[in-house]
Amino acid sequence: MSEKIRTIYDLAKLAGVSGATVSRALAGSSVVSAKTAERIRELAKEHGFRPSSLARNLRIQRKGAIGVVIPLGHDQGQHISDPFFMTLIGALADELTEKGFDLMLSRVIPDHDDWLENMIDSARVDGFIIIGQSNQSEILDKAARHYLPMVAWGAFVPGQTHCAIGSDNYLGGSLAASHLIERGCKRLAFLGNPQAIEIALRLDGARAAVARAGEDITLLESPTHLAAEASGVDIDAFLDATSIMPDGILAASDLIAVTAIQVLASRGMSVPDDVRVMGYDDLLLAQTSVPTLSTIRQDIRQGARHLVESLLARINGQTTGSIVLNPELIVRGSST
Repeated sequence: MSEKIRTIYDLAKLAGVSGATVSRALAGSSVVSAKTAERIRELAKEHGFRPSSLARNLRIQRKGAIGVVIPLGHDQGQHISDPFFMTLIGALADELTEKGFDLMLSRVIPDHDDWLENMIDSARVDGFIIIGQSNQSEILDKAARHYLPMVAWGAFVPGQTHCAIGSDNYLGGSLAASHLIERGCKRLAFLGNPQAIEIALRLDGARAAVARAGEDITLLESPTHLAAEASGVDIDAFLDATSIMPDGILAASDLIAVTAIQVLASRGMSVPDDVRVMGYDDLLLAQTSVPTLSTIRQDIRQGARHLVESLLARINGQTTGSIVLNPELIVRGSST
């Protein structure tokens, strides 16, 4: 029976070389001659030896983990269980696992300006993926000036320092408003909290579409929480307070849109007969809601792929630029 090889030192003894030589050979270092490296690899294969990821990470001074951080500066009631977060986190986990990295997830309530610097200084991970810029763009910019391995899901605006990957939120807002106007809506309402840069851009796009449409189209704006229960309270209060009942609703997320449909139903109003509704994201719930939800699709899986690829390039010392993905109008039952 062949001798069991458990460590690089067992393999080194069998090959008659040092442990350092085995480590370099398995890492593909050119310091070791091709003949010796090939013999070591053959011995490793013969004895079924694979160096542990921990040993490899120690050798290249990496932790083997990526920090995925959700900062909630503008809407602290959101939870990690939010459907958008879960969808993007799932896609990121798939991408990172395939690349050999673990995922360390954190939900942060930014109660001081050095929250991100403290996370960087802790040196527990090889880099950070920030999910959503919230109202923390300046904090991200400050860190990006000296810390390379960090990317964010969200908007890009001129002058921004940190690397962001996300959809064109301005275009998405414009597409949503234009669609409702084309379907005959004249009294639009935007539901979302524009303290977050992505939502602010969606609102700006909707405003531009309304301005292009002419004076007979109005746009009401209602700051609305992203969490389902809180958004329901906000939507009820908005409908109670407004003297102009909207015939078209643009929601800043699919979850807000579905909640709006439920609130309208509780008031005896029908979607789309009385009010047409648009969401944003195209999550699974948009396809399963009743009626099915018209929305603006963000390609979340493609975004996750770009986030991971950009971050890995930055971990290796390369500078990467921001990426803006095109949103897509998806028309379903809630606006037909």
